[in-house]
Amino acid sequence: MAATNTNVATGVDDRVLATAQQIVKSLNTPKEVREDMLLILSNFDNRLSSIGSMINSDNTSNIENDRLDAAEKVILRWDPNSDVPRPSLNWEDSPDEAAEYLSAVDDILRLVEDLSIGSESIKIVGRAENAIQMAMCRLESEFRHILIQSTVPLDADRLYGSIRRVHLSFASHYSEIDDEFESFGEESRNSGRFHERGATIGEDSWVDLIHPDAAVDLSEIADRMIRSGYEKECVQVYSTVRRDALDECLAILGVERLSIEEVQKSDWKFLDEKMKKWIQAVKITVRLILVGEKRLCDQIFNGANESQEICFNETAKGCVMQLLNFGEAVAIGKRSPEKLFRILDMYDALAGVLPHLEAMVSDEFLISEVHGVLSGLGEAATGTFVEFENAILSENSKKAMQNADIHPLIRYVMNYVRLLVDYSKTMNSLLEDEEEQDMPNEKDNDDILQLESKSPLARRLFMLLSSLESNLVEKSKFYEDVSMQFIFLMNNILYIVKKVKDSELAQLLGDNWLRRRSGQIRQYETSYLRASWSKVLSCLKDEGIGGSPSNASKVALKEKFKNFNASFEEICRVQTAWKVSDTQLRDELIISVSEKVIPAYRSFLGRFRNQLESGRHSGKYIKYTPEDLENSLSDLFEGSLAVSHHLRRKST
Repeated sequence: MAATNTNVATGVDDRVLATAQQIVKSLNTPKEVREDMLLILSNFDNRLSSIGSMINSDNTSNIENDRLDAAEKVILRWDPNSDVPRPSLNWEDSPDEAAEYLSAVDDILRLVEDLSIGSESIKIVGRAENAIQMAMCRLESEFRHILIQSTVPLDADRLYGSIRRVHLSFASHYSEIDDEFESFGEESRNSGRFHERGATIGEDSWVDLIHPDAAVDLSEIADRMIRSGYEKECVQVYSTVRRDALDECLAILGVERLSIEEVQKSDWKFLDEKMKKWIQAVKITVRLILVGEKRLCDQIFNGANESQEICFNETAKGCVMQLLNFGEAVAIGKRSPEKLFRILDMYDALAGVLPHLEAMVSDEFLISEVHGVLSGLGEAATGTFVEFENAILSENSKKAMQNADIHPLIRYVMNYVRLLVDYSKTMNSLLEDEEEQDMPNEKDNDDILQLESKSPLARRLFMLLSSLESNLVEKSKFYEDVSMQFIFLMNNILYIVKKVKDSELAQLLGDNWLRRRSGQIRQYETSYLRASWSKVLSCLKDEGIGGSPSNASKVALKEKFKNFNASFEEICRVQTAWKVSDTQLRDELIISVSEKVIPAYRSFLGRFRNQLESGRHSGKYIKYTPEDLENSLSDLFEGSLAVSHHLRRKST
């Protein structure tokens, strides 16, 4: 009986519901009115409440379908596979339609978020996902197209023109180094004529890599792709396009893809040029291009930090690794002295941009690679410096300078070390961990005591110059004439002293070092005067003339004057061909000789002149006046092979 009652009740409910639905459907009323009536009916009896839910569900599905239809229509208009007519204008030339397209994508994304779970919702979600997939293909294509087309053309002038040049450090001494020390081989002679440390780039420098307006469009597209779950595709497109663009920048800067073998087989002239371009390219790439690239990533992927980071790392990695490959090839290449300054420039350039790279790049592998190449360049620099030291120590050319002038080895070494001082900070940091070498044994330990508190580079240069001085002493022995040995030593030690005084070497080596070398020059001058002019001056002494000036032997006097004339003429003939390049030293030597010879000759001539002038052929013995001698001495050390014109004129 209870079951029968239940069935009757159910039947009644069904009829009531059916009747209510029929009433609502039969009413030709607006949507709002229908909804109000349904609300009244549902409140009238709780048995009618399900009717409202059913009708609302139907209406919601209709609304969602309408929204999806409208969005799909916009997306299909841009689908190349669709039969729907497409706009005649392209994306960047159709800002209104582009905005409409993006809005359609937004509508679909919101629609998916708003959908409740149900059979009808599943169908709509499926359609929505298909529309999103279609839209993403289009957006990916547009993203790539805009990214490529909006790239700002760059050339070398524009890149270099973007640098704020604070200074170009100095022109090189390479021309002197190359021309004057041939024993270091063909590579040294063929090295570059100028050496530049390169331009300094301002902290706030960058270049626009794409047209600014395009960044806004790219950001809009990237935002939709990321929100649609197509972040990976967006990042891949960006990284691929921008990597190619940065590769072109390196090509513009003259950085080629060279293998390690190609670098190591290159001649010095070619390699030197590539090293100079690399140095500038490192600065420009990191401080201008990558800074611009970082700003671009920030603009396009604003708010999407992970995408922003991945894109920049992937984009930067390509060009940075290409630069590092060349740096590594140089670091492991053959070491020779002429490469040192370029290697130091490379080291300084990479060390200078490292903090900027570390601040921008989060890829630990890439940063570790930079540190590795930097370390390799540092080792190459110290190793090359050792090669230079060894080359000086082992230099044993036997050829003497014909006129006792400055030896090419001295010019080469002093110009080299003067240039090296400009890298003191870098060299000191690189040499700090080097094993200290023993100081040379010298009688005077003042230099050694002073250098104990000096920098690593100062100590190494001290030892180098000490070896150079020892080398000079050995080379001086190639001259048979002892006087010429002292002129050679004076010329070369003075050259060293002047090069030290005129540079920061003076501060590195100290006043005591300079005083000792200046003292050496004075000692060599004294030794020269003794070796050259003692014989001449002995002719002007009273010994052997056989009595007092009034009764001196004329024969002895004639012999005295004859020997003096011969000795004086021979010295002037020989030493006029000797070369003293430094004007002040030459004048000092001539004055020193004159102060010894002229007064002695004037005194001797004054005491014994009368005895000879009264006889026949006195002019044969008394050939010169003191003034004649003084004029003749003024021709000394001119480096001319001709006999003194003063002596020649007097003889005739």
